[in-house]
Amino acid sequence: MENIFIKSKKFQQLIQMYKKMASLGYNRSNGEYIPSEKVYSDLEPEKHKEFLKDIFKKFEIKTILDYGSGKGDWNSIIDGKQTFKNFLGLKEVFQYEPALNKDEKTKQDCALSFDVLEHVFISDVPYVIYDLFLNAKKLVVLNVACYKAAALLPNGENAHVTVRHPLWWKGCMDTVAVNFPKIAYVLIASTSYTRSTIFPPTSHNEQIENANYVALEK
Repeated sequence: MENIFIKSKKFQQLIQMYKKMASLGYNRSNGEYIPSEKVYSDLEPEKHKEFLKDIFKKFEIKTILDYGSGKGDWNSIIDGKQTFKNFLGLKEVFQYEPALNKDEKTKQDCALSFDVLEHVFISDVPYVIYDLFLNAKKLVVLNVACYKAAALLPNGENAHVTVRHPLWWKGCMDTVAVNFPKIAYVLIASTSYTRSTIFPPTSHNEQIENANYVALEK
């Protein structure tokens, strides 16, 4: 199945900027310089570990594609006793990160993307969301930041190139999901680094089978 959306020329231009940041480091808006060894080093999904554990159990998720994974290490120890992967009950984790030339993009139980879509040019957002659904068998989990970043691109612009309201992102997911009616999806919209709005899991089929006509908002 092919992606029905077309990437803009800015899609690859931004990837080249993110590659440059990975190799040379980057500046923050406050003037601080972040060296290359610290770039993309955080394992972003760990902030929502309890939620992910519950939803992976609900949908019987055993394999995931971490889409835009950065340098995140799923075998890192959490709580001083077990790996993050084992904590979530996962058997396999595959990583896709074009800024670091990682490409294990294959269809897995869940396609998960944290702190990625806000770095994508607005007209390319549908392409990436569609690509997430293409690579999911059961579930898509999307986390997106709805605020400006501290990081700056090499051209001086803010690294969060697409900042929108949580409901805007929810609308994007709802629209693309029509093409994948059986796949469940969840949106975690971060309104700050420490606060998030989590929209409950749904699927296009579930919405159609619901007796109500008014879309539920959170």
